[in-house]
Amino acid sequence: MNKLRILLAALACLVSLQAAAHWQWLDKDGRKVFSDRAPPPDIPEKDILERPAVLPTAAAPQSAASAPRLGGVDKELTDRKKKAEDLELAKRRAEGERIASSKADNCARAKRIKANLDSGRPIARSNEKGEPEILDAATRAVELNRVQDIIEADCN
Repeated sequence: MNKLRILLAALACLVSLQAAAHWQWLDKDGRKVFSDRAPPPDIPEKDILERPAVLPTAAAPQSAASAPRLGGVDKELTDRKKKAEDLELAKRRAEGERIASSKADNCARAKRIKANLDSGRPIARSNEKGEPEILDAATRAVELNRVQDIIEADCN
């Protein structure tokens, strides 16, 4: 029974040592922060209120490869940003070229239709039933105005 008490007392001491390994600091808003990890590097030394008496074994120093970069330029990140910007620019250019091509095609079609409407020759089109009908003067004027609006919009 005596050995059990000694063992329990030793375990309690070990647990309390681990619990004592904590950090306390003031964050940028002035609030107290409690943690088992060290504060971020942007916390000034004067704002660190408490450090662990014994650093836990998990807090081994980081290797240079896994350590965060505190300053300077990250070349890989810069390259990825540049590639993303170039890709976005290429997409915008392709979309602009597609729109310009579509406008040029619409312009050419509208000019051909306007020439037919201005010629005065009879023009036939299909109605809703699929039957041919000849455009009268009023319908021809409406179509001419619609085509002229298309030309003004797409032939700039």
